[in-house]
Amino acid sequence: MRHTISVLVENKFGVLARISTLFAARGFNIDSLAVGETEDPAISRMTIVVKGDDSILEQVTKQLNKLVDVIKVNDFKDIDYVERGLALVKISVPKSGRAEIFKIAGVFRARIVDVSQGSLTAEVTGGEDKIESFIEAVASYGIKEVCRTGIIAMSRGNK
Repeated sequence: MRHTISVLVENKFGVLARISTLFAARGFNIDSLAVGETEDPAISRMTIVVKGDDSILEQVTKQLNKLVDVIKVNDFKDIDYVERGLALVKISVPKSGRAEIFKIAGVFRARIVDVSQGSLTAEVTGGEDKIESFIEAVASYGIKEVCRTGIIAMSRGNK
C-alpha cells in the first residue's frame, strides 16, 4: 500500500538524515521525498511517499513522533488531501515536429520552458499519473532527460 506522510520538523541540521535512517532501518524504501521551509522559516515540511504494510508504517509513525526535532506527523491515509509533483522533460524534436509537442503540452497543461536547436523542455505539474502520462505521450519523440521533484502534499480545507 502507498502512504503519503507529512512531517513537520524543526529546521535544523541533521533532521533529514535521522528521519531517512529511521525508514531505512525498518526496511522501507522512500519512493519520494520533498523537503522545504513552511510559512515559518524555523519549521520545514517533509513529504515522504513509501509503500508498505499498514502495521509496520504505524510503528514508524510512532517512532517519528518520538524524535526530538519532529513537531507533527500526518499520514494522509484517511484524510482528503492534494498532492502535486513537478517534472522537467527534455524532448528531442526537430523544428518540424515542435507544433505537435506544443499540442501535447497544451492537453496536459504543461509549459514549454526552453527551446533549443534539437530539443524542447517541458514543465509538467500534477499527480504522478498525469506526469507519467505526459512522459508516455512524448516518449516516441525521444526523451533526452527527465528531472522530477518528489511529491508534495497538503490536507484539504481548514485542517
